[in-house]
Amino acid sequence: MGGLSRVGGLGGIAALVVLLATVPLVFVIDSSLGLDGAAWARLWSTRLPELLWNTLALAVLVAVGCLVLGVSAAWLVARRRFPGRALARWLMVLPLTIPTYVFAHIYTTLFDYEGWIGRYWQADLYNIGGATFVLSLAGFSYVFLLVQGALESSQRSLEDAARIQGAGPWQTFYRVNLPLLRPAIAAALAVVVLHVLSDFGAVSMLQYQTFTLSIYLQMSGRFDYQGAAGLSLVLVFLALTFLSLERFFRSRQRYYSSAQSRHAEARQAGRGELLLIWGWLGLITLFAFLLPLAWMLSWSWEAWRRDLLDERFWGYVGNSIQVAFIAATLAVAVGLPLALFHARRRSRLAPLFLQLSSVGFVLPGPVIALGILGFVLAWAEPLYGTLAALVLALVVRFLPLAVQSQDAALQQLTPSLEQAGRVLGCGPLENLWRVIVPVIRGGMAGAWVLVFIDALKELPATLILRPTGFDTLPVRIWIEASEEMLELAAPASLMLVVGTLPALWLMMRRS
Repeated sequence: MGGLSRVGGLGGIAALVVLLATVPLVFVIDSSLGLDGAAWARLWSTRLPELLWNTLALAVLVAVGCLVLGVSAAWLVARRRFPGRALARWLMVLPLTIPTYVFAHIYTTLFDYEGWIGRYWQADLYNIGGATFVLSLAGFSYVFLLVQGALESSQRSLEDAARIQGAGPWQTFYRVNLPLLRPAIAAALAVVVLHVLSDFGAVSMLQYQTFTLSIYLQMSGRFDYQGAAGLSLVLVFLALTFLSLERFFRSRQRYYSSAQSRHAEARQAGRGELLLIWGWLGLITLFAFLLPLAWMLSWSWEAWRRDLLDERFWGYVGNSIQVAFIAATLAVAVGLPLALFHARRRSRLAPLFLQLSSVGFVLPGPVIALGILGFVLAWAEPLYGTLAALVLALVVRFLPLAVQSQDAALQQLTPSLEQAGRVLGCGPLENLWRVIVPVIRGGMAGAWVLVFIDALKELPATLILRPTGFDTLPVRIWIEASEEMLELAAPASLMLVVGTLPALWLMMRRS
């Protein structure tokens, strides 16, 4: 309390935001403490070994798949000049617009015996191979973005020195470029693995048992909230362990270069290389974006032709927009005091608060929903089964996006502007409204768009906490995919892709 008294009212507000962000984790820990030794032994003998193996094996395989696709594509785009290079860069990130559960639904349909691919080659995706295939296509773009940025900012002098010493292209890549790319690769794989650990949509549609699917089944099928809390605690421990290891190894891999060094330049691709480049990038684009897009357009046209897009469908669209709008607005409003505290207060609490507010990055959707459900039943029972409980879960889930985007904007705000406002007689709130907000409104808008789009696509928390009869686009995709209603699942999937494009454009413009 003494620390909070020294940082003033802003610190107190930031502490309340942090308390809100950590509510799910606190209640999951509290619920899991209710499990006695016999219950933990039963979980270990019946569920935990299989779930640990399935989840970790899937994370490793998807990391390898994303590494192969992302690094190879990044190398070709960053180090070769060829016709359509700017288009290729966009094609490599467009898969981020497609949620994993949409990928899973589309490819189980395409590989079915009546599907476009299944007519010629049938494949069973209801196993670890299918889950790896789907999640690799959905996640390799993270590796591409970070590795491409690292390649374009790398220094030419080290590669020149390697070639002077007689190293060939492959030796230069393996012994010079790859070690320099390790921090970027580590950061990208951290994002990929965390997405795998928290994924619910794809593994549920492919019926592949991981922690997230088992947590959901424990809650919705068996109503065993303590068992679900125990599984959630193990999953959180896995995520935190992985993050700690990733940061430890990345902290030991720092590379410095002279500011006067020249950046590596892209070399003009020859005819043979051009065929290889577009052959490989085209193959990735075909499976990661074009086939899913063609499927969505085809079945959406079928739904439109049969007049199936009725008032109920547009009601689902309206529900999704309503929830995402409220969650994004609240997340930006709640995250601003914490971002201000971190950017403007020199206190040991500031970085601690920022880390604690990022719980939403570590906790999967089912775990956050479980924590919010426990909080509501214990302290706010009137909110049970209402829209407020769902919005609260979404705000906690995506608060890190709102805080970090606004914090980045505040770091670029010159403190003298705020001081000038105070000198002219503005109080704290007036200075915030008339000086700070107008300057950082671009960062706030970016934060709002990012939270809006992610809230629009959120599936597990919405499934668990939505009011009775309140369906959103992700929920309808999940329900209609399980009932093989392709002509209804496709338009909902297409709406999510179209809605995600503004966030992708914003991210690409910033990069």
